[in-house]
Amino acid sequence: MDRYAVIGNPIAHSKSPLIHAAYARQTGQELSYEAILGPLDGFAATVAAFRADCGRGMNVTVPFKLEAHALADRLTPRAAAAGAVNTLAFGADGILGDNTDGAGLVRDITVNLGSVLAGQRVLLLGAGGAARGALLPLLAEQPATLTIANRTESKAIALAEGFRQQHPDVALDACGFAALAGRRFDVVINATAASLADEAPPLPAGLYADGALAYDMMYGRGDTPFLAAARSDGAARLADGLGMLVEQAAESFLLWRGVRPDTAPVLAELRAQLAAR
Repeated sequence: MDRYAVIGNPIAHSKSPLIHAAYARQTGQELSYEAILGPLDGFAATVAAFRADCGRGMNVTVPFKLEAHALADRLTPRAAAAGAVNTLAFGADGILGDNTDGAGLVRDITVNLGSVLAGQRVLLLGAGGAARGALLPLLAEQPATLTIANRTESKAIALAEGFRQQHPDVALDACGFAALAGRRFDVVINATAASLADEAPPLPAGLYADGALAYDMMYGRGDTPFLAAARSDGAARLADGLGMLVEQAAESFLLWRGVRPDTAPVLAELRAQLAAR
């Protein structure tokens, strides 16, 4: 039987085995999917051993996405742009590295939430790996403007410079958080790690235009600190990153098996489990 897995450290919290088992049942695919606790000093060896034992692909999570990028023989354009890999596919021609995070984000926003990104004023908070992985898919949606804002302004500017030539038709700019004062946006996406520290990014008030969506890549039971702050600041719609998790997994499944699963029932099941905790 073809084997797949998610590798990370820690990994016990991962919902990927549940998600991919549901996708396999739904699509009639014969496969197994497991969670592997990767040793911090043995990522490449662990991947090689898994691949040698009927392994066909792996999802990669913290802290191994950069190592997975270095391990891949070939990269998809979105993985090359992200500078990180969250999906490995093993074939006769070597290891393909992909990054499905940004595609999962965009699909959650545009399909599950029914929000339009084209022609909108989009604000992306953060300049780390999560923001980098989201940029190319976001730019491909042709927003009117895309602003990267970060606590350290120089990091936001450097990130914007690296992507500006990829979609020169989109107005891409960068700034620190304080420089956002007086500006309004239609979609605000939190790609910072602030919610992990139970904090919200220090943003000026009045960021949200009429009908604006606030989206946090993190998720949990109830509002994250970012979403609570967005609610207080007048955001009309709030969404966490659970849908992104489900959609990025579907992108991986499509790469591996050539079929796209229906994500809606899986997302509904996870949402119900989260609410019942």
